Amino acid sequence: AGRDATRAFATGDFTQAGLVDDVSALSPGEMLAIRSWLTFYHDNYDPVGKLVGRFYDENGAPTEALRQAETAMEEAFRFQAESEQRKQQFPPCNSEWSSAKGSRFWCSRQSGGVQRDWTGVPRKLYQPGSSSSHCVCVRTTGPPWGQPGSTQHSDRGDLDDPHLEEYANCHPLAQQCVL
Repeated sequence: AGRDATRAFATGDFTQAGLVDDVSALSPGEMLAIRSWLTFYHDNYDPVGKLVGRFYDENGAPTEALRQAETAMEEAFRFQAESEQRKQQFPPCNSEWSSAKGSRFWCSRQSGGVQRDWTGVPRKLYQPGSSSSHCVCVRTTGPPWGQPGSTQHSDRGDLDDPHLEEYANCHPLAQQCVL
């Protein structure tokens, strides 16, 4: 009692080293885990006070560390919302691997757990500033994402997105690629 071990709720490290209140180096996902934990407690328990320390001063007023943690949580929410929006634009491919056949990537109307009215084609999606990629399904017709009413487009969906790359030895409009 009387000890703030917020970090441990996100990291799962309940050793002496992990039972600390410093959340400054946590990832966006870990900050969302803390936010979820805080929401649960605020929804299910009545507060009885504030612990003097990193997040509240002796008068119960928020500290700069609390403001920084709240800002980090808001940034994590924005990051999560952007990731969800990106997943709607570029849903993950279905994939399978076998030693006999190698890797196969394909798109369907619900690949990646994203229900939609188009199938798409597999492409490598690179994150800006990273050399790693993952397979996503890309719309092949209509206006690019975010331009639904546009009449000035090439009717290629998102195929021209600069972060995409075709798979080698795979037809550009194939719904599946075997590597």
